[in-house]
Amino acid sequence: MKFFRNMLTVGFWTLMSRILGMAREVLLYTLIGVGPVLDAFLVAFRLPNMFRRFFAEGAFNTAFVPMYAKRLESQAEADRFASDAFSGLAFVLLILTALAMIFMPALVWAIAGGFAGDARFDLAVGYGRVMFPYIFLISLGALLSGALNARGRFGIAAAAPVFLNVLVIIALFAAWVFDKDSTVFLVWSIPLAGCVQLSLLWWGASTSGLRISLRRPSFTPNMRHLLKVAMPAALANGVVQINLLVGTIVASFFPGAVSWLYGADRLYQLPLGVVGIAIGIVLLPELSKRIQSGDTEGACLAFAQANEISFALSFPAAVALFVIPLPIISALFEHGATARSDAVAMAQACAIYALGLPAFILQKVLQPLYFAREDTKTPFRFALYSMVVNAALAIGLMNLLGWVAPAIATTVSSWVMVGLLANGIRPFGNMGEVSAEGRHRLIRIALAALGMGAGLWVLDALCENFIDSTLLRILYAPALAIAGILLYALFARLSGAISLSDLKRALKNN
Repeated sequence: MKFFRNMLTVGFWTLMSRILGMAREVLLYTLIGVGPVLDAFLVAFRLPNMFRRFFAEGAFNTAFVPMYAKRLESQAEADRFASDAFSGLAFVLLILTALAMIFMPALVWAIAGGFAGDARFDLAVGYGRVMFPYIFLISLGALLSGALNARGRFGIAAAAPVFLNVLVIIALFAAWVFDKDSTVFLVWSIPLAGCVQLSLLWWGASTSGLRISLRRPSFTPNMRHLLKVAMPAALANGVVQINLLVGTIVASFFPGAVSWLYGADRLYQLPLGVVGIAIGIVLLPELSKRIQSGDTEGACLAFAQANEISFALSFPAAVALFVIPLPIISALFEHGATARSDAVAMAQACAIYALGLPAFILQKVLQPLYFAREDTKTPFRFALYSMVVNAALAIGLMNLLGWVAPAIATTVSSWVMVGLLANGIRPFGNMGEVSAEGRHRLIRIALAALGMGAGLWVLDALCENFIDSTLLRILYAPALAIAGILLYALFARLSGAISLSDLKRALKNN
């Protein structure tokens, strides 16, 4: 139950961040709309986020969290280790930020070659130079978040990303009220949000007892070991970012496609963030501590719980996004400068991404089994295979299927990655095994989700001709969502996926 409560804490704040993020996207598509300016902003904003996942949330934290958790468990100079890691990361980030500011045109050309020769290129370069320092602030914040998670303080770390969306929404609203250029307010709100997030996390780390001091970067034995573990993870995350780059490059050759794919991506990122990221954040330090203390049974139980929870939440979300993407997209984004044709295109991409949603979430469950053992080489090797599949499909299908090729490639390659990760855990003994009871429950969950999907499809077919106004479109999406929840609960009860006695017993134990 402690694991479940921690997951709920992270899930709640992640949900708040995603909801506010969705409000942010609604304002973006309403005030700016699909076109050159939004395409340029999205490409420029992808640069600091790409490097953030590469350096901090991906490689560095993947290596840092298990090592820091072990030092906390054994009381072996955890604060000094964190200070050395923080100082070394800050030094690397300063150099990276300076180089990126100088060579921003080359970076924009590398990730959006289709922009060359039109107005989007210069816009993206200008926006990128304002926003790129965000990586320095948010990457240091990500390291502090990892330390807080290892200490069992999940709330502050999970709440920090909310401030990015809050400040962006305030900036866009202020631009609208004062009739100013929305994009100027937007791009400057990004580095400001980074300052706020880092300040909050620094305060949270101090109140939790973590004492980090800036030091001159030094290549100590601990740092050498950290880099040895982090390098394969960095390369693995580099592969993931290459997958994203391939998609952006392909999309940049089709007007509006960058914005269409981004809108679809934001919708499926809602369940991915709430379920997959929340489970991954909680599971990694939990497994690291239990494996370090020799509690194999506890580690197996934590993994089994994470696996079942992730499937129970991700599969119905995937079915719903596949069956009724257009009503949701239309209610969110079909306003102001965004037309019906844009909503239809985003819905098409969303349905494709939905097919890969369970795979994206299962990756977050399976990877901690490797990372908790400080094995980052195996996931890197699997990520390389996945990258080859993604690139081959995205580029190979580009001329045949057009701008949807990156979405198809992303979905297929994600399932390839899950298959490799699942096959690779066999040497871990019974750690990754699913019991017979667990398999039966997963089958019942799948049946309940499919029943829900059939019900939503029929309901949408009956109602779509009556949705003939903006107000009805906005109200229709939450009505469908409520209907989906009720249908899923009904079919889950009928199939036995939900046991009322088990639920009462869990609540009583809690």
